[in-house]
This record gives sequence, structure tokens and C-alpha cells, in this order.
Amino acid sequence: MLIEFCLPVYNEEKILEANALILLNYLKEKRLDYDWRIVIVVNGSSDNSEKIAQELFSKYPQNIKSFILKIPGKGQALKKYLLLSKADFFCYMDIDLAASLDDIEKLISPLIAKKAHLTIGSRIMPGSEIKRSFIRELSSQGYNFLTRLILGHKFSDSQCGFKAIERNSFLRVSKFLKDSNWFFDTELIFWINKNNYLVKEIPVNWSENRYNERKSKVKMFRDSFRFFVNLIKLKIRYNKALKSGLTKDN
Repeated sequence: MLIEFCLPVYNEEKILEANALILLNYLKEKRLDYDWRIVIVVNGSSDNSEKIAQELFSKYPQNIKSFILKIPGKGQALKKYLLLSKADFFCYMDIDLAASLDDIEKLISPLIAKKAHLTIGSRIMPGSEIKRSFIRELSSQGYNFLTRLILGHKFSDSQCGFKAIERNSFLRVSKFLKDSNWFFDTELIFWINKNNYLVKEIPVNWSENRYNERKSKVKMFRDSFRFFVNLIKLKIRYNKALKSGLTKDN
């Protein structure tokens, strides 16, 4: 059994090497009873992220792999890599490691036990611990309220960058995933849920910039509007697919 830990990267030269090694050392120290590999998924970076990823692969070829996509976009980069990979399970997380690495086991174990096809970290459900700015927390709560209202699901946190999925389930819903960027997370949950796969949420210990200070790439007002538009488009697309009988993975 192989589990790949994917790190989407866009212009992260300041923290890439340090945080990839933090994850590497953590996984080595845990002495996990399954095979694993870290995959640095660089997308459209104009800084030294690609070079750093390739150097890490050269130094640690048994544990680190680099996947380079010249076009920016977290969603399309993850989709392209996951469609090529032969791993049994994928776990992806933000390169700033905002989610505590100690939550990895909680994220992976339901998949291994076949109690879930997709597990998602939640910064909102009871038991979670968060350290983030008031504005970021307010915007996150707003995103998730709109998601539940428009898409009609019960999950508390669709956009948390800490998820794991079983390979075959991903392959079956991949054709429905259209977003190239960060709305990919919401699409993934929505289509997995609509195809009656098991989704499990886990509370996470979340701290923005846990290991390194960096400026957020989120632009609240611009991204809030885009998020709303994407929700409406997804709901319209689902309704059209429902009428034509194309909502399932067959």
C-alpha cells in the first residue's frame, strides 16, 4: 500500500525546502507501517520553487518526488498528478503546513479502515483548534455558510487545505472536476458526496503560518466574489447533469 503526501506549490521558494524537510522528518520518525512518498506539485511558479523541488528529489529520491506543471493552478495540478499516479491513497496539504502534522493519522486511518473514501480536515467542527486572524476566520465562515446554503450539504469546512482520498474514488469523479484553482476542494467534496461515497470530517489543529511567516495569497473581496460565482456555476452544472442523467460516475 502506497500513500502519497502531495504539496501543491506556487511561488513558495522561501518556505518550500524547510517545510518539505519538516514533513519528511516527521514521516520518518513516525515509522509508518505503509509505504509513503512526498510529492511536490509545482504549478506555474516563476521563482525558484521548481529548482528547489528538483534538488530535493535528487537528494531524497526514495522519499521525495517532484511533479512540474508550467501552468499555475492548484486544482489542475493536483488533478493531473493524481490521474497519473498509481498510489492507493493521496493526502494533500498546504505547503505552509498550517494543519498540524499530528493530525495526519486521523486523516488517513478512516481510508485505510475503509470507513471513508474522502476525509477532510475541518477548522470549524467541535474539537478543532485554530489560530488565525479575525478577518480570515470571518471570511472562512462566510464561504462555508454559502457552500452549505447553495449546494445543500452538511459539511462544515469545504476549503480546508488538508484532505485525503482513496485513488479509485478520485478516478471515478475526476471527470466532474473542472476548476483549475482553489475551488477544486469544494468541487471534490461535492461530487464525491453526490456519488454516494463516504466522506468523513475530522477536527484539526490549524495555525496560519505555523512554521514560517508568509503573506497570504488570498484576496478576500475578490476571492469571495469568485467563490460565490463558482458555487452558482457548480449548482447549475449539477442541475443540468441531473436532468440528463450524467451525475454519477458511470
